[in-house]
Amino acid sequence: MAHKLQRGFTLIEMSTVLSVLAATVATAIGGFGSLIQKLHTEGVAAELAADLQFVRTEAVSRNRGVRITFDADDTGARCYVIHTGAAADCSCDGSGMAACSNGAIEIKTVAFPNDGRTRVQANVSSMFYDPLRGTVSPAATLQVIAADGRQLRHVVNILGRVRTCSAVGNWASFRPC
Repeated sequence: MAHKLQRGFTLIEMSTVLSVLAATVATAIGGFGSLIQKLHTEGVAAELAADLQFVRTEAVSRNRGVRITFDADDTGARCYVIHTGAAADCSCDGSGMAACSNGAIEIKTVAFPNDGRTRVQANVSSMFYDPLRGTVSPAATLQVIAADGRQLRHVVNILGRVRTCSAVGNWASFRPC
């Protein structure tokens, strides 16, 4: 009796391949989520560092003092607004809306919703950039904190220079603080 040659996979072979594939995908997704969080935090930190230089440039080009003011709303959402005028003249909320008074002009507002992904904390409520000297007062430390607790820290000196370091957690592209 002659046997016919059958082609295809057995159920055991197919189950083995699918379980190995499922384990590989599950491992990759976990690492991918961590990578996305890291890149998001680095992006927020890069935008903040660029905005700190932007405030300095705006002060010099406008020949007028410019501030960056940090704020939070009732839900815990944080934001900052770049503006002219006194520190109390502008405020913002987590939705990205800024309100200015006393003739202050809003230049830019950046909001960070309270979604648990990344938050920004400052040890000062406002920083003033002098248009003649390009200096900032007071010097400050700003933290960009990821959901997993890792932190990037911007240290702004009196000359307005920004130094970025890794405060908590390991970031290969940043020196530890």
